[in-house]
Amino acid sequence: MKRAFFIASLAGLGTLLGDIPGVISRDMSRTIAAPEHSTHIENQMNGHSTGQFQRIQQPLANRVAITLGGLGLIGLELWWFLFSQPTSQRATTTAGIQEVTITVDGGYEPSEVVVQVGQPVRLKFNRQDPSSCLEEIRLPDFQIAQALPLHQVTAIEFTPTQPGTYTFTCGMNMFRGTIKVSPTALLQPSVNPASTASKASA
Repeated sequence: MKRAFFIASLAGLGTLLGDIPGVISRDMSRTIAAPEHSTHIENQMNGHSTGQFQRIQQPLANRVAITLGGLGLIGLELWWFLFSQPTSQRATTTAGIQEVTITVDGGYEPSEVVVQVGQPVRLKFNRQDPSSCLEEIRLPDFQIAQALPLHQVTAIEFTPTQPGTYTFTCGMNMFRGTIKVSPTALLQPSVNPASTASKASA
């Protein structure tokens, strides 16, 4: 989804910027189509050659439209990559190891992983995007840098020893995700003291 949005935004920006040569060409055509006789006489009087072109000032409306369109697309890109809400997923425990599968395609899905402190974690990165930016994954807080072969699942294992929020990024630091390490007490089910006391008395 992010990849498609990114490509569509670039295409839109390219279309806007591509209109500039067309506007310039139309303005030049109108200028050249002026009566040649009067232009020739005026240039002879001023001592100018008829082969020279004059600088053409773009209409204000065209410049404003192109500028606003470009700024709008840039704003959408910034919002999408910096301020959009991440997708979060809690790890599932199998044989004592917390596991999450992360799809690498135009970013990371899910982009936020919730795990428990003090237990081994296995992140399985399934890379589907051929972009060179996503061919490596880095977890600087755990001193991990691992290549991600295309169309393969690469497992990375580590054990968080402190609660907190840790970041994983691509090799160029353009795409990123987070690992939220929760304290043990937050992930354990609560116990009703009254219920425990009644069971003990029974």
